[in-house]
Amino acid sequence: MKAAIYHEFRQPISIQNLEDPNPGDNGVVIKVEASGLCLSDWHGWMGHDKEIKLPQVPGHELAGYIVEVGKNVKHWARDQRITVPFVGGCGKCDPCNNGNQQLCDHQFQPGFTAWGSFAEFVAIDYADENLVALPEHLDFVSAASLGCRFITAYRAIKEQGKLKPQQYLAVHGCGGVGLSAIQIGKALGAKVIAIDISDKKCELAASMGADYWVNASTQVVVEAVKDISKGGVHLSIDALGSTETCLNSILNLRKSGKHIQVGLMAADDENPHIPMSLIIANELEILGSHGMQAHKYNEMFDLIASAGINLKKMVSDTVTLDDIPALLPKMDQFKTSGITVVNSF
Repeated sequence: MKAAIYHEFRQPISIQNLEDPNPGDNGVVIKVEASGLCLSDWHGWMGHDKEIKLPQVPGHELAGYIVEVGKNVKHWARDQRITVPFVGGCGKCDPCNNGNQQLCDHQFQPGFTAWGSFAEFVAIDYADENLVALPEHLDFVSAASLGCRFITAYRAIKEQGKLKPQQYLAVHGCGGVGLSAIQIGKALGAKVIAIDISDKKCELAASMGADYWVNASTQVVVEAVKDISKGGVHLSIDALGSTETCLNSILNLRKSGKHIQVGLMAADDENPHIPMSLIIANELEILGSHGMQAHKYNEMFDLIASAGINLKKMVSDTVTLDDIPALLPKMDQFKTSGITVVNSF
């Protein structure tokens, strides 16, 4: 198969012909039709994830159809159209038994614990626990945008944040996670404030449903957000992952507000100073959110359908596999708005 691969962290990525994967006894092989390019792929290539063993094929936001099935797989067959969470649960550990496969003790992550989806084919383990059938109306490129970004935003807002209608939601960073969070927040009836460093991205956020936007390069974020929300927001999401966005997200909360950390922190930002006295005095909640379970997808599909969310609006570019060696190392430069998806292999 044709695939993108790197042999050392922070070193060039190349396109090579590699041996086709075989399914494990509990897994399947997927013919990849679309795969999103995500900042998490950059973190992996940089060496920020200790699970990665070299060489590695990156890519984790995938959609396609099954071409081979392992001997123990009960619920899936060849030619079924599927997607998969970026964290796969084993189905046997305590978190999995409690319905929290995204916290699995033995998790399977394409592009991290195993070779990923910037390839013509990818092997996925724990198939019965983690594969998700795609609705007939959902095309592969749109499904790849669910990847880790839309599903992560959905769980962060709906399950962790428990957002209610008419509450204020602040979204720090208007990349794929942020744009997803904005659409989900609007679908749930919130008043959404988008924060980014460029007018272009803020305008895109407004087109996705943001009621207000704040340009962090020209405005004092916390003051602006508190002014808009009459004292602070009920729920705030750091969708980017930096010391600045994390602290702004905490500081712009009203009393009893919730901060959800979604964006991964690079090494320099991994331990930001947290204003603990403010957290105590205002009884704030600080939560993390890491992906979403496969069994929650149908609930999310229902919201997408009922709210008329157009996932393809978030896809700014479609590219070829041959573009990955040049594009992935530049993901931290945030030069693009929306989501980039590989749809030609």
